Amino acid sequence: MAKATKKRSGIGRFFRFVFRFILVLFISSALYIFMCRWVMPPITITQIGGWTGGYGMHRDYVSWNNISRNVKLAALASEDQLFPEHGGFDWKSIDKSINGPKKKKRTRGAGASTISQQTAKNVFLWQGTGWGRYVRKAPEFYFTQLIEWTWGKKRILEVYLNVIEMGPGIFGIEAAAQKYFHKHAKDLSRSEAAMIIACLPNPKKFSVAPMSHRVSWRYPQIMEQMNNLEGDEDIEALIKTP
Repeated sequence: MAKATKKRSGIGRFFRFVFRFILVLFISSALYIFMCRWVMPPITITQIGGWTGGYGMHRDYVSWNNISRNVKLAALASEDQLFPEHGGFDWKSIDKSINGPKKKKRTRGAGASTISQQTAKNVFLWQGTGWGRYVRKAPEFYFTQLIEWTWGKKRILEVYLNVIEMGPGIFGIEAAAQKYFHKHAKDLSRSEAAMIIACLPNPKKFSVAPMSHRVSWRYPQIMEQMNNLEGDEDIEALIKTP
């Protein structure tokens, strides 16, 4: 009897420990998400991977007003044309409501995930495929939903364009603009912006300079989609500079 009681007590302690551990993770992650509403992430797992992998870590965070309108439009055109409307995920119901009388037809874009999901993955989680991708799904849902609720669309896009890898060890649009075109992100032309975005989702393989076959094939398509999105009320409201 005493042994059974001791066993139940040990199980109880274990579950209390697990509960407290999960609670600490939840509170600390929520605080970090809230902090990143105003402060750029000090570092990400992907950036650490680039540095330890021998690629270095080249980045220079810039504010929303210092990112060219062309870059914002190119990212939406290529990666997530429904970004202004969805709640972080590409639910099928969204497809039924995107053809308003004053709107041009939009599609999801070429990216495998929404910009919100990519931002959550890049800032709080890790890259990669295989089993790690499946382990990542639950926390990715959690972080994506929280940044949608607390950051807002402009902040999500701003952070996205500052943290994603745009070449081996090159993180963010300012570092990419300096590397490939020797200018600031705010000065990138439509074609330059499209070329940089065309390296996604595999910037180590799809080189901007020298230009890989994939980038040379992809960036004119992005420019065409940029033209199609131009003037859309939701897109214009999102990418405008105050």
